[in-house]
Amino acid sequence: MQTKFGSVRTIIVSSPAAAELFLKTYDHVFCDRPHHEAAYYLSHGQKNIVFGKYGPYWRNMRKLEQCTLELLTSVKIKQFQPMRKSEVGLFVDSLKRGGAIGAAVDMSVRIANLSADVTCLMVFGKKYEDKDLNERGFKAVMKATMEEAAALNIGDYFPYLRFLDLQGSAKRLKGLSKIFDGFLEKIIDEHVERKKEENQAKDFVDTMMEIMESGNAGFEFDRRHVKAVLLDMLLAGMDTSAAAIEWTLSEVIRHPRVMKELQKELQEVVGMDQMVDESHLSQLKYLECVVKEAFRLHPVGPLLIHESMEDCVVDGFDIPKRSRVLVNVWAIGRDPSVWIEPEKFSPERFQGTNMDLRGHSYMLIPFGSGRRGCPGLQLGLTVVQLVVAQLVHCFDWHLPNSLSPGSLDMSEHFGLVTVRANHLMAIPTYRLHEK
Repeated sequence: MQTKFGSVRTIIVSSPAAAELFLKTYDHVFCDRPHHEAAYYLSHGQKNIVFGKYGPYWRNMRKLEQCTLELLTSVKIKQFQPMRKSEVGLFVDSLKRGGAIGAAVDMSVRIANLSADVTCLMVFGKKYEDKDLNERGFKAVMKATMEEAAALNIGDYFPYLRFLDLQGSAKRLKGLSKIFDGFLEKIIDEHVERKKEENQAKDFVDTMMEIMESGNAGFEFDRRHVKAVLLDMLLAGMDTSAAAIEWTLSEVIRHPRVMKELQKELQEVVGMDQMVDESHLSQLKYLECVVKEAFRLHPVGPLLIHESMEDCVVDGFDIPKRSRVLVNVWAIGRDPSVWIEPEKFSPERFQGTNMDLRGHSYMLIPFGSGRRGCPGLQLGLTVVQLVVAQLVHCFDWHLPNSLSPGSLDMSEHFGLVTVRANHLMAIPTYRLHEK
């Protein structure tokens, strides 16, 4: 479907067949990103990976991220395994203490905190307290940033009106950019100082600074680029993982049959005398189906945003250069012509199929596909599967005030990342055998 948002010609893609055309067959034409006011101000002129304009700079940055930094490779993911195990262990202990008194726990807040801690440890090498970012607080600034990035910005659709800043968004974005810039400068300075100490383990920031200082990047690469990619890792890693975990846990609580089936698999594979280890994940086939089904119904990124770099004919339709393309992942996941009982949460639909989440099956593309597919897919899946498995294995879950599972509110709050409209409140009861 073609429409216009302001002066921007926009193509809406909402079927697997059409998604394959735009993300695979003509990927070389539609792999650009449109101008995005939030990314422009926050990432030093869209110098980040997520919203960076396609071209030599973006290709070099992606290659640098994938090949040199190796943050998102299986080797690097494995390197951070002890850290994830420790953080998830602390998380479970905290829930165990809270659940012992039978009180409802705000799982939305708890999961968000866990995701923030794990992301900061992997990217920056340490956890940061709420006050470290700004007097407004780490979470408040992150929330404001995501909301501003998702808000309808007139400047994105009427380019000739940008200089007027009619909504005041540019002013707000400049303020947020200043906050993040100071925070990231502080982190970089800390790493420069720490570099003087011996036997310090390298993290993502250390590696990026070494490349910048060596001059071996092969293209312009300074502190602006380092900060743009660091902000990418922070924003893309925290909210997406937290939302995916929260939606999956919500669906499991809402469907006791699924919870029992998943707990049965966990008991058989892991045993009731220990917590889940990452080495168990490959054996947990029903867990894999549960996570896929949650991503189908609740893709954390509901729209994939692309832009054409040249005139193109797709399936007989003329699409001019600089047309915006919105791939509606949310609609594809609920299309009744593709899925049987699309509104029903049924992990069993994936049993015996080879459908994956890696962008090869266009019925299920929560991480995108093609050149612009999410580079953090493997890391994200590992974190989501580990935390969901741990929560379901270690605890039974009930809703407060004797609410029935089917009455759990599943309303959505739409944005760059689609989250629950209302916090998930639940009562955990520890179920493992103490050693």
